[in-house]
Amino acid sequence: MTVGTVYGVGLGPGDPDLLSVRADRLVRGARHIAFFRKAGRPGQARTLANDLLPAGAIEHPMEYPVTTEIPLSDPAYNEILSAFYTECTKRLRTLTDAGEDVVVLCEGDPFFYGSFMHLYTRLKDDVPTHVVPAITGMSGAWTATGAPITWGDDILTVLMGTLDEDTLTRNMGNADALVVMKIGRNIDKVRRALRAAGRYDDAWLIEYATMPNQTVQKLAEAEGNVTPYFSIIVVHGHGRRP
Repeated sequence: MTVGTVYGVGLGPGDPDLLSVRADRLVRGARHIAFFRKAGRPGQARTLANDLLPAGAIEHPMEYPVTTEIPLSDPAYNEILSAFYTECTKRLRTLTDAGEDVVVLCEGDPFFYGSFMHLYTRLKDDVPTHVVPAITGMSGAWTATGAPITWGDDILTVLMGTLDEDTLTRNMGNADALVVMKIGRNIDKVRRALRAAGRYDDAWLIEYATMPNQTVQKLAEAEGNVTPYFSIIVVHGHGRRP
């Protein structure tokens, strides 16, 4: 029996013009489309692909059982998500066992802090699974600032706003160039860490990078504002130049 293939397709940072040719081809030709979303929401990946889906495509939404309701430090968080990803994998296996290919829509790049990674590790040894890389959200963010992120021998550090404050401060202080993701409700902690590391005045806040509602401003100018989920902080490097 022919076994179907699972494709983890990166959709890039938000602008449909930044999709790869391969991603565009796979999405437009898909019979089965799967995507993650929060319950009651359309899902960002599904929204990005809205104008690409072929008529008659069968959609398979995968709704997170938790997002921010439980702290990351709570053992129940990993237990619930592990069961969720295992169940999603079973759903995809049912399709591939029937010979069907499945395209899984992924925001940004599938192998860069994406949920698809959890499906990939569960599928790759038993099911043909291919990943289509894409431009990351952070690349779209630093490009939006109009300045290079790294020069010469600069070391780029990528941090999650979910880290504890001491870890953030230490790594920010050691970084040449810096990207901070997963900000949201962690913004006050991130601000304190940037100040403690002496990087606050050089930080930029980019919201909705490459999307129609993109905004770019110095972080200090957004003091007191609530940052949306799709926000990234960038501090440029100033390394060796010819």
